[in-house]
Amino acid sequence: MEDKMDKLIEQFSNQLREAISIGEQSLINKTTLEIRNILITGLGGSGIGGNLANQFCEHELEVPLMVNKDYFIPGFVNKHTLVIISSYSGNTEETLQAFNEAEAKGAHIVCISSGGKVIEIAKDKGYDHILIPGGNPPRTCLGYSLTQQLFILYKLGLISERPIASLKQIPDFLDKHEKNIQNLARDLAEDLFDKMPIIYINAKMEPVAVRLRQQLNENSKILCWHHVIPEMNHNELVGWRNEDQNLAVIIFRNEDDYDKIQKRIEINKGIFEKYTSNLFEIYSIGENDIEKAMYFIHLGDWISYFIAELREMDATEVNVIDFLKSELKKTS
Repeated sequence: MEDKMDKLIEQFSNQLREAISIGEQSLINKTTLEIRNILITGLGGSGIGGNLANQFCEHELEVPLMVNKDYFIPGFVNKHTLVIISSYSGNTEETLQAFNEAEAKGAHIVCISSGGKVIEIAKDKGYDHILIPGGNPPRTCLGYSLTQQLFILYKLGLISERPIASLKQIPDFLDKHEKNIQNLARDLAEDLFDKMPIIYINAKMEPVAVRLRQQLNENSKILCWHHVIPEMNHNELVGWRNEDQNLAVIIFRNEDDYDKIQKRIEINKGIFEKYTSNLFEIYSIGENDIEKAMYFIHLGDWISYFIAELREMDATEVNVIDFLKSELKKTS
């Protein structure tokens, strides 16, 4: 029987410690061919780790990295492409088809999964793979997937040890701030639980906003949306025309955000406040970008849980997704 959502969120720092140990012990063989590009393919809770890995390594990687969340893979994939297959269950329909396409194109494949068909194929065909613990909702296992993706990049010589070293500091960092994170999350949840959240963040940290949006959808059972600055200043900003007190703006900020981003946020706030009084600025804490992002992610996970609690929702159930999968099986 899987744990309750609050216990799973509370155990995130320990999950990261376990994931780091798994990553350190993993055997990833270097390819004899030059890796010229990288594709991480996975969806939902298995895919968001790829977005974060891309963010954390953007200054390290000398080859492009793309995250794929579809049945199909891009045309550039070939024998010089590293394809990381990320499926927590190992049976994700879209990821298995992308896996098949990557094989057909002769890509260098490494798999991350708790089992299922992904691990069966990897073992049968001799692909390097990392087995992670299973049995819980994929969205609660971000620590496993993200960590293994970083270790794969490191062990293949595509990044330095710097992102790994930063990640190793995260469990103690989160433990140190756990009480304050939960208190802030509970306060924010009380302000947000009967509103529609709109999440804004600077473009380089978009995966943080994506993660919160997904958690609010799955855990809190609410709709919401996100956008990034400066891009939203070229389109969405024009949509702010009518007063709507059902909307709640969440702005994730960092003290060291680029000065032009800071100026844009201040101007945006003045516009938002004309149409809703529900505006919440959340500043990160941390010594580097990885700490700041992981602080936001853990805070957001707790926000989504406390909103579910206030709405008297079971944060763990995803019955509508189970229904979708059962209907898809009827047509396969």
